[in-house]
Amino acid sequence: MIDLIAKPAVSGLPVSHGGCTLSAFDAGPVTSIAPYPGRDLSAVLPFPAPGTVSDYQSGRLIWAGRDMAFLTGVAAPDLSGLAAVTDQSDGWVWALLEGASVEAVLARLCPLDLRLRSFAVGSSARSMLQHLPILLVRTGPESFQIASFRSMAGTLVHELEIAIKGVAARASL
Repeated sequence: MIDLIAKPAVSGLPVSHGGCTLSAFDAGPVTSIAPYPGRDLSAVLPFPAPGTVSDYQSGRLIWAGRDMAFLTGVAAPDLSGLAAVTDQSDGWVWALLEGASVEAVLARLCPLDLRLRSFAVGSSARSMLQHLPILLVRTGPESFQIASFRSMAGTLVHELEIAIKGVAARASL
C-alpha cells in the first residue's frame, strides 16, 4: 500500500519587500454552502449579503458568488434539505497580503477598486488576479486574504511576489 505524504500547496512563503508581506494562511475547514431555491438559512446560520462576510461561531461565512458562501474555520452545521454543502478544504489555497502598499500591489493585478473607501473591511469579492480566479476578502485597512484554486498556488505566489517587488522598487526611486 502506498503512503501519501501531505504537502503544503504553497512554498517559499513568507516573502516581504518594501513593507508588504505575503504569507500562507490556514483557513481551517472550508465548506461551500449554496441554499436551495426558496430556502431560508437564517434559523441555522447568518448567510452573508453579496460582497460581505458574516461571523458564525468562531468561523466566518464569506460571500463567494450568487447564492454561494464559503464557511471557513468551523465545521458546517446540518443543512439537510436547506442547502448544497460541499467540503472545499483541499481545493483552495489561502494567502494573506499585509502592509501599507497592499492596495498598490493588488491594483497591478486585479481590476477591482480595492481602495478602503470602495472595498471596506469585511468586504469580499470574486475576481481575477491577472488570469487567476480568486476570492478576495479585506480583513483590515492594510490586509487581504486571497484564495485561489490549489492547483494555481505557485502562480498565485509568483504573480503576487512580482507585484510586491515592483511596488517596492518604485517606492525606492
